[in-house]
Amino acid sequence: MTKLEAVIQPSKLDAVKDALMEIGVDGMTILEVRGHGRQKGHTEFYRGREYTVDLLPKVKVEVVLDDALVEKAVAAIVGAARSGKIGDGKIFLSKIDDAIRIRNEERGAAAL
Repeated sequence: MTKLEAVIQPSKLDAVKDALMEIGVDGMTILEVRGHGRQKGHTEFYRGREYTVDLLPKVKVEVVLDDALVEKAVAAIVGAARSGKIGDGKIFLSKIDDAIRIRNEERGAAAL
C-alpha cells in the first residue's frame, strides 16, 4: 500500500476528485492548507498599504492506495492539476505498512 499526498491549487480540486473517482479511487481526505514553494508568495495592496502574502492557500489530497493503482492515480492527478505555471503543486508518495478498519478490524488492502 502507498499513501499519496498531493498539494494542489484549490481551483483544481473538483477536477482532481473526478479524475481519481474515474480510475476507481473510492476514499480520500481533503485538507485546506497554506504554504509556498519556489513562488515565495506575492505582494498585495489593501487600502493603500502593501502587504506580503507569503503563505498561499492550497488543498492537500490524501489517499491510501493499493500499489497497483499508484501510477494511474499519479497520472490522473498530474493530468487534472497541471496548468504549466509555477505553483501547480507537488505529489508525495510513501509506503504504508498496514491499515485497519475500525468497524470490523479488517487489515491490509481489504481495509481500504
